[in-house]
Amino acid sequence: MNSAAQPHPAETLGKVLVLNGPNLNLLGQREPHLYGATTLADIDRALTERADRAGIVLETFQSNHEGALIERLHAARGEGFDFLIINPGGLTHSSVALRDAVLASDLSFIEVHLSNVHAREPFRQHSYFSDKAVGTITGLGAQGYLLALDYIVAALSDNLDPGKA
Repeated sequence: MNSAAQPHPAETLGKVLVLNGPNLNLLGQREPHLYGATTLADIDRALTERADRAGIVLETFQSNHEGALIERLHAARGEGFDFLIINPGGLTHSSVALRDAVLASDLSFIEVHLSNVHAREPFRQHSYFSDKAVGTITGLGAQGYLLALDYIVAALSDNLDPGKA
């Protein structure tokens, strides 16, 4: 966690940033046979409801622009986040710059992918993020985001180092 992190109000368990990369704004429309009918707004709504019940402050951000994602991660350094859930989209397989920004954020993170990238084209089977992630969730559709949040809630509730829960 960033040493400049701001303390949380007593009633909150923690603060989580959810970052979504290119084309995820088209969920529910783009290749539903691969990504399902659930929209990004549906995912954000479900995450927010679960986070609220658990006492987690949740912020979501999506951009089709690599630079905007990097800028959001830079800004997150001083905003007191405890954890990151990231679906880099196609940047998973191509962006060293986004990887560097994730690492510079000093946030423990879970990498989420809707489809099973290991059962797809060979170029999708490499991630610039997985080796640094606490864990990866792939192929479970929108449920993967909720599972990532459940893990974070458990880790923060048990006051564990998120990378060792």
